[in-house]
Amino acid sequence: MSIDKKEYKQYATNHYSHYPSGEYPSYLAYGFRPMFLLLAPYIVISIILWSLSFSGIISLSFIKDPLSWHMYEMLFGIGIAGIIAFFLTGAPELFPGTIPVVGKYLAILILIWLLGRVSFWFIDYINIYIVSFINLIPLLWIIILVFKPVVFDPKRRHLSLAIGLLTLFALQIYFFLSILSFVKTSTYEILLLSLGCFTILELLALRRINMEAINELLEYEGIDETFYSRAPRYNLAIFCVSIYTILEFFFPDNSILAYVAFASAASILGIINDFFLKDNNILLKPFVIYMISIFILMSCGYGFLAFDYLNDDLYALNHFRHFLTTGVFGLVFYIVMIIISTIHTGRHLFSNFYIALGVVFIIIATIIRSLIPFYEEYLIQSYIVSSILWGIPFIIYMKLFFPFLLNPRVDGIPG
Repeated sequence: MSIDKKEYKQYATNHYSHYPSGEYPSYLAYGFRPMFLLLAPYIVISIILWSLSFSGIISLSFIKDPLSWHMYEMLFGIGIAGIIAFFLTGAPELFPGTIPVVGKYLAILILIWLLGRVSFWFIDYINIYIVSFINLIPLLWIIILVFKPVVFDPKRRHLSLAIGLLTLFALQIYFFLSILSFVKTSTYEILLLSLGCFTILELLALRRINMEAINELLEYEGIDETFYSRAPRYNLAIFCVSIYTILEFFFPDNSILAYVAFASAASILGIINDFFLKDNNILLKPFVIYMISIFILMSCGYGFLAFDYLNDDLYALNHFRHFLTTGVFGLVFYIVMIIISTIHTGRHLFSNFYIALGVVFIIIATIIRSLIPFYEEYLIQSYIVSSILWGIPFIIYMKLFFPFLLNPRVDGIPG
């Protein structure tokens, strides 16, 4: 489908006509607002507590399996928060006619997510069935929200997003079944499988976010050209990552994983070609650099995994995966939170020294954390330093963007 910039802008904002009538406090006026207000401090608290616990400085004695807690919270705890914010903000845009979830219903959903975090922290002292039920509700809620518009969309334009959500929901159930010993698969294996699924969902989301953000940037700067996220490039990357994820789950020691990982790395790098426009050079614009950095870190993740499979003397897969978690997860959340908090509060995208510094800190934290195998004698110091550097960008976000979230849109539009 070919659209010009004016048509794209109209398509991207027409959902505001379906905003519910009534008055709502700013922090409950759209899905991203309360979620980001809670998520930013939660990210900082979680990573600092984990690093201090891992280094032995403090003891989280109420958590009997700290590794599973850390992995689950970084993936499903934080990841589902991102899904809530993305779909509650994007569903009315992606599926015209969908009424935004605001007010008390939004407050209930956010409260359930928050209860899920508390219950999982104290999973060893609360009935596991209660914990699993609370943690499953938010993702199920989002699936129900998008089910009808996906099914009745004749073009099935966003079917892949729905499939990704259903897969994650099944993996979350699988995880709790493992804890309950109903299945023999370890929670660690399930979480690795979930990481691959989240990576695919990130690619699907980035394709849509890049379209909105970059075109917003081009329009603001008066550049008469439209940016397109090319589906074939993303589809190739998703295919390669899917094959790698499935093969690693069923055949974790197979040497062919090295070549599939290399293919994943190369296909992800291929997405960067989207940013080479026909008539204008946008590569040095801040948000373009930030977006490209996400794909570079993702490619490095699979590239280093491939390197590890080919190196019999170096078993560092879990460290190299931090390119995909510390790096991609961190940068995706940081950048997407900034984009949504800016565009969906009626402002134009902007960057400054502090936003750029946050990006640099996440990249440095990723390099320090991921390359620990090459200086393992500094393991503890690396954990602490990388965690602090990784948390600072979200403190920057709180300082710069919380005022946006707590006040009405500057253009007077509801939401």
